[in-house]
Amino acid sequence: MSETDMKLVVSNWPEYIDVDEEGAPSTSTLFAEHYGIDLTYVADVNDNSEFFAKVVNQLGTCEPTKRDLFMLTDWMAARMISMGWIQPFDKANVPNVDKNLISSLRGVGWDPNRDYSAPWQAGFTGIAYNKSLVGEVRTIDELLTRPDLKGKITLLTEMRDTMGLILLSNGADPSNFSQNDWDNAMDKLKKARNDGQVRAFTGNEYVNDLANGNIAACVAWSGDVAASDSEDLVFLPPDDGMMVWADNMLIPNMAAHKLNAERWIDWYYQPAIAAQLAAYVWYVCPVEGAREEMENIDPTLVDNPLIFPTEDYLKATHPFMALEEYQMREYEGEFADVSGG
Repeated sequence: MSETDMKLVVSNWPEYIDVDEEGAPSTSTLFAEHYGIDLTYVADVNDNSEFFAKVVNQLGTCEPTKRDLFMLTDWMAARMISMGWIQPFDKANVPNVDKNLISSLRGVGWDPNRDYSAPWQAGFTGIAYNKSLVGEVRTIDELLTRPDLKGKITLLTEMRDTMGLILLSNGADPSNFSQNDWDNAMDKLKKARNDGQVRAFTGNEYVNDLANGNIAACVAWSGDVAASDSEDLVFLPPDDGMMVWADNMLIPNMAAHKLNAERWIDWYYQPAIAAQLAAYVWYVCPVEGAREEMENIDPTLVDNPLIFPTEDYLKATHPFMALEEYQMREYEGEFADVSGG
């Protein structure tokens, strides 16, 4: 329907795209004007599992989700692709992806040729704190035990982010851990929760709580602090290392405007457009050539490791281990018992 019905409905995470400013239209406005598309952009992805619950019934019964494109993290993207719920791209419509995707995001095991997914942004999971309320928080152990933080921290509802950092704090490898490693990390989480250290488990909404002083520190995603208007917020890599991930653009089955979704994907793989977006969101830019384009937009960001990380910076980052379905059910269930309790 894309040729006759020039519309596009996109679901994404909050604070994850640049906005119009006086005299400077956003990348999405430029896209809509370039193609003459009526764009509906909704920030209704707050948590992968929560979003999955919104669309699982439609996808499972081959009904439209009323969305043409959504952005989900690696593990959930892999899960949806394996279930047969995501459409492959017409590669002729997304030439910039094959041309410009950075090498570190190519060849993922769950979509080796990027037939079904294209990274929107990548990022890191670490620690954020409000420097007007507390001193520097450098480790997960500090976050989970420091008396001045009691009842003033939040952790993420994304199991892989929270548990990945706790595994690292125990000296375990999140990309290859044992059942004993998991049990030890879960025990540490349970103790922090039972001791009253943790105020809540949240999705993206933690940023407002941190800026407003409702919490003092938290597990956080790298670009969120940059997107905040508060100068008191600080993001830092924990001494034990960070988690690394990517959020991926996916076209669900029964999408009404597939070609327009592919146009959107290809649009954001132009280096100049990617640089404009990256200058606003401060996440890892997946597009080769964007660093050079950043010179024309904001030269101070060219060497920012949160946007263009060096190989040395990436050495301190860790992915989460791919889980079998039975492991996913077990680990997600145990984590939900603590985070939802």
